[in-house]
Amino acid sequence: MKGTAKTVAALGVLALLSAACSSSSSSGGGSTSPTASAAAFKACMVTDTGGLDDKSFNQSSWEGLQAAAAAEPGKISIANLPSTSTADYARNISTFISQKCGIIVTVGFLMGPATQAAAKSNPSQKFAIVDFTYAPHNLANVNTLVFNTVQDGFLGGYLAAGMTKTGKVATFGGEQFGTVTIYEDGFWDGVQYYNSQHHKNVQVLGWSEKTQKGTFAGSFTDLGAGERITNTFITEGADIIFPVAGGVGLGAAKAVQTADNAGKNVSMMWVDTDGCISAASYCKYFLTSVEKGITTAVKTAVLAAANGTFKGGNYLGTLANGGAVLAPFHDFASKVPAALQSELNTIKSEIESGKIVPATKSPV
Repeated sequence: MKGTAKTVAALGVLALLSAACSSSSSSGGGSTSPTASAAAFKACMVTDTGGLDDKSFNQSSWEGLQAAAAAEPGKISIANLPSTSTADYARNISTFISQKCGIIVTVGFLMGPATQAAAKSNPSQKFAIVDFTYAPHNLANVNTLVFNTVQDGFLGGYLAAGMTKTGKVATFGGEQFGTVTIYEDGFWDGVQYYNSQHHKNVQVLGWSEKTQKGTFAGSFTDLGAGERITNTFITEGADIIFPVAGGVGLGAAKAVQTADNAGKNVSMMWVDTDGCISAASYCKYFLTSVEKGITTAVKTAVLAAANGTFKGGNYLGTLANGGAVLAPFHDFASKVPAALQSELNTIKSEIESGKIVPATKSPV
């Protein structure tokens, strides 16, 4: 399959829903226990503007730090600083450098320059950055954590094409960043592959992999925009919606819920995390989620730094290593035909082996 090769930057711009300081021990941020300061190794995270409860990048990254601390009881303490604007990035990173954090985790595309500058100025300080990479990657003290979500996006598109009753599915983005459109490319490609295999003509509203044009909310925080866009797609006949828009997806979920209450058979897919966990109140509407293994990747980076095995460079999450996965079907488990599930398993294996190559190149 042919398509447009893109260099993937990264998303990471969602709404600030909670604030925290590095010394707090509440669920909203900071260290996870009052005795954290006694730990031998300190892992620190600077949030992007989405805050810890964004149900996406920041939340998943923080859960990675928590998982690392739980894996090494008493050895690792964790802390975070929130960013309310891009002006906070360098200041928060500097604060953590002065606190002698063993590793500083930064989250998302917009933090790339600030992280790079700090890493160059402090070559002995270890960093990990989520969903951003450098070209060329010549920073030995930075571990970049990126995810080839064109692969699981492809599975999501194939699934949507196999489940639609109207012959129309839809996707839209928050903003036109590479890590948004890589999902959409995969979704679009998966629908086309289903069409070719089953001699169908399922349409994708909201995005075209060929033209790289589509619908965007212009935000990762405007729930109203998500609701309006989704209502438009439903009016146009789409019965499965895939928002790649962080918190804006909650607006899409509200629109799907309203449509369901009105007797329309509409469902959706969540993005980045398992929506049945991160947005559980809408689980009954989630056919699946197209996930990134952010929590595991961050946990691994922190443990490597804590245990002296840290290496700078790129980590690429894929279907094969669990860094890009399709979530369980949850409430839809009995509704997805066994034959379709079998096809998805076969396609997954063929993507892993290279027999099927979705259009967009990987992030690194």
